[in-house]
Amino acid sequence: MKIGIFGGTFDPIHIGHLRLADWFSRHAGLDMVWLMVSPRNPLKTGGAAPVSAQQRLEMVRLAVQDYPRLRADDTEFSLPVPSYTITTLRTLAERHPEDKFTLIVGADNILAFDRWKDPEELLGRFGVLVYPRPGYDLDPQRLPPGARMAEGCPQTDISSTEIRQLLSRGDPAGSAFLPPAVAAYIAAHRLYLPAGK
Repeated sequence: MKIGIFGGTFDPIHIGHLRLADWFSRHAGLDMVWLMVSPRNPLKTGGAAPVSAQQRLEMVRLAVQDYPRLRADDTEFSLPVPSYTITTLRTLAERHPEDKFTLIVGADNILAFDRWKDPEELLGRFGVLVYPRPGYDLDPQRLPPGARMAEGCPQTDISSTEIRQLLSRGDPAGSAFLPPAVAAYIAAHRLYLPAGK
């Protein structure tokens, strides 16, 4: 199978992530997209209590349950920290030799690709699919060999940071950007509320 790896902290996963991953699974020559949850806790805003890697993984599992071509993956949970993308991809290739893995990144990330660990191997061995990001104009002709632009890919400006801020204030608008099962999980576990609330 051809599998796209779409990594992130997913703190929380939102409908923009799902729309993007689903598009790649259907229109980019891939059989599946695995949403690779990073174990790293990102910096929080608004004084909210941290959300664990396991909780973020569970939210991704809930989000993809109705998408047969999407899967939540926790491979990076068992890898040394800091976790480098090339280490993740080498591990996946070793564990699943029958599959071909390709990295999915945003235009903002490909612009800094020369600062990634072993970028030549990543591009040559695995390849990179690039999706557009608002505010990042990218000439597809100037991408490094092994990277290609995903033409026709939907753009989204939904921000997990803004969702966390809304949720931390108890603003129901934050849930409007979440899959219903994820919104219910967040409410049930009182996630993203200020510490002590």
